[in-house]
Amino acid sequence: MDEMNYTAKDIEVLSELEGVRKRPGMYIGSTNLNGLHHLVWEIVDNAVDEAVNGHGKKITVTMMSDGSITVEDEGRGVPVDVHEKTGIPAIQLIYTTLHSGGKFNSKNYKTSAGLHGVGATVTNALSEALDVTVFRDGKIHEIKFANGGQLVSPLTVIGTTNKHGTKVHFKPDPTIFPNTKFSWDTIYHRLEEKSFLLTGVHFILKDQASGNSHEFVTEHGLREYVESLTAEKTPLADTIDFIDEVSSIKIEVAMKWCVGDYGENVYSYANDVRTADGGTHETGFKTSLTKILNDWASNNELLKGNQSIDGADIREGLTAVLSVQVPENKLEYEGQTKGKLGTPEATAAVATAMAGFLPYYLTEHKEFAVALIKKCAQAKEVREAARKAREQARGAKKKVQDVMISDKLASAQSKDYKNNELFIVEGDSAGGSAKSGRDRLHQAILPLRGKPLNTHNVSNQAIIDNLEFSTLIQTIGAGFGDDFHPEQSRYGKIIIMTDADTDGAHIQTLLLTFFYNYMKPLIDLGMVYIAQPPLYRVFKKSDPSKHIYCWSDEDLEKAKAKIGAGYGVNRYKGLGEMNADQLAMTTMNKKTRVLCQVKIEDPLLAEKRINTLMGKDAGPRWNWIQENVTFNEVDEFIKEVKK
Repeated sequence: MDEMNYTAKDIEVLSELEGVRKRPGMYIGSTNLNGLHHLVWEIVDNAVDEAVNGHGKKITVTMMSDGSITVEDEGRGVPVDVHEKTGIPAIQLIYTTLHSGGKFNSKNYKTSAGLHGVGATVTNALSEALDVTVFRDGKIHEIKFANGGQLVSPLTVIGTTNKHGTKVHFKPDPTIFPNTKFSWDTIYHRLEEKSFLLTGVHFILKDQASGNSHEFVTEHGLREYVESLTAEKTPLADTIDFIDEVSSIKIEVAMKWCVGDYGENVYSYANDVRTADGGTHETGFKTSLTKILNDWASNNELLKGNQSIDGADIREGLTAVLSVQVPENKLEYEGQTKGKLGTPEATAAVATAMAGFLPYYLTEHKEFAVALIKKCAQAKEVREAARKAREQARGAKKKVQDVMISDKLASAQSKDYKNNELFIVEGDSAGGSAKSGRDRLHQAILPLRGKPLNTHNVSNQAIIDNLEFSTLIQTIGAGFGDDFHPEQSRYGKIIIMTDADTDGAHIQTLLLTFFYNYMKPLIDLGMVYIAQPPLYRVFKKSDPSKHIYCWSDEDLEKAKAKIGAGYGVNRYKGLGEMNADQLAMTTMNKKTRVLCQVKIEDPLLAEKRINTLMGKDAGPRWNWIQENVTFNEVDEFIKEVKK
C-alpha cells in the first residue's frame, strides 16, 4: 500500500470486546491450554478479592458436563444499580468494558490481585456464552451474554433470596481456542495454591461429569504450604514462619531447610498472585536472609576471620514461600504481566520484618542455628571445590576430557553455535543411524550408554563423578549448576531423541530432570526439545516406495485408507529399526521433522511434579500414577510421564 492510498478509511476501529477477540494473546498470553485456564483465573481472582477483603469465605468452581465452568462466591455481589455517568447497570459495564470495576478505588478493596480491570471483560469476550447471577439485597439478578460478550438478556430480577454473592457461568469460544477442555489437575493445583495463601477460605472444586469433588482449606497457611512442598525431603528442623505488617504492607513468610537437598526453592506472591520472576519483595527477603545469618554467625564466632557465606550457599536446600499484601495505591508490577513486583517499598518492608523476627528465632533455637550455619559453610566448601574441579577440567585436563568426549560424540563441523544442534540419542544402534543421517555441518550426535542417573537431590560432586553427565556437561560447554552460562553453549538446540516406548519416556524424564536441576536456563530460553519419531510406516506392498509415516493411531488409520488395499505396516519399536535415511527424513531433517519444545508453564507445579515423580519416596509417586495414568494405553502413560 503506497502513501497516497493509505488514508483514514484504512484505519479500523474495534470495540473493546472485538479488540480482545482480535488479539487474545495480548490479554491472556496465548490461546493454548494455559490461556484457556486464564479465563477461569480471572473469575476466581474476582471471588478471591472479595474473600481477602472480608466478604465471604467459600468459593466453588464447578466443571460442567458440557465443558463450561461455573464460579460462585459468597461476597457482596456485583453491583447491579445504574452507573450514573453511563446510564448502564454497573454489572453490564464490568463484563463488557475494559478498565472498569471497583478495584481502582481503595475504599472498595484494600488489596486486590487485579490491577488493570480487564479480567471479567476478557473472559466474556472470549466465551461463546456467559451468564452472571447476583444474589444481593434480597433479590436474584441475572444478565446474559453470548458470542463474545454481546448482550442477549438484559439485567433482570428473577427471584428473591437470603443469599449474597456472585455466580458466573461461562463456556469458552471454540473459534478462539483450539482445545476447550478444562483440566481437573490444573484447576485443582491452582485452588490448592490459593488455599495455602488464604487461611480459612474454603475452595471447592467439582467435576459434574466424573462426580469428583475436593475441598481445600488450611488453618496455618504458608506453614502448611512449605510442609507440602517438602513432604518428600528430610528436614534440618521444623518449618519457620511469621506474619508482620510494615508500612501498610502485610508480610507472611514460611521457610524450611532440608538436608540432602541441593536446590533453592523460593516462591513469592504479591496480593495472592504468583510472582514467578520475583521482584522487590523477593529481593528484600534474600538480601536480609543473607545479612542476618552472616551477622549471627559472626557474632557467635562461627566463621573464621572475615569470612562470610554467600547467599546461594545459604539458600541451598531452602524451601521458602513469601507472600505480601500491598495496598492498591502502592501496587506496581514490572512489564505487561504480573510476574515481577516493582513496588519499591516492598524491599525495605520485607527486610524490616525479617530483621524483627529471624535473629531472635536463631538465638532461641541455637542448636538449629549452629547446624544451619554449618550446613551453609559446607555448601560453600563444596561449591568452591566444584569450581576448582571445573577449572581444572577446562585447563590442565581439557585435552584428556576432549579425548573422552570424542570417543562417543560425533561433533558438528560448524562454529556457528546458535545454529548447531545436539541430539542426545538412546543407544549405539540409534546413534549409528543418527550419525549417518545427520547434517554434519550443524548436527552433533551423543549416544547414551544406558539409563542416566536420577539427578534429583544429588550433590554437584555426584554429577561430576558420573561419566554420562560429566560428558554431557563438557559437550555443551557452558558449565552447570550455579556456574552455568547458557550464552556459552555450543548448541542452540539440545534435542532428546529416544525410542517411543516406556523406557524412552523414562530416559527423557531423567534427562529433563538433569536439565531442570542443573541447566534450567536452557529450558527457560526454549533451547531444549524432544524429538518425535514416527510410530508407524504404512507402505504399498506392490510398490514400497509409496509410503506414509504416522505419529499416532489416528494417523495410521488415515494412512491405511489412503494407501488402499495391499498395504503393509512397519511398527517402529525403536529408533534403531529405522535406517539412516528414514531417521533423517522423519526425525532429524529441519524441513520435515516434528519437535516438541520443553516449556515450564507453571514453575511451582513443575517443582512439585519432579519432587513426586523423581523423589526417593515411592508412596506419593505410586498415588500420582494411580490417579493420572491410564494403564491400558501405553501411549497415554508416555504422555503423562513427559509432562
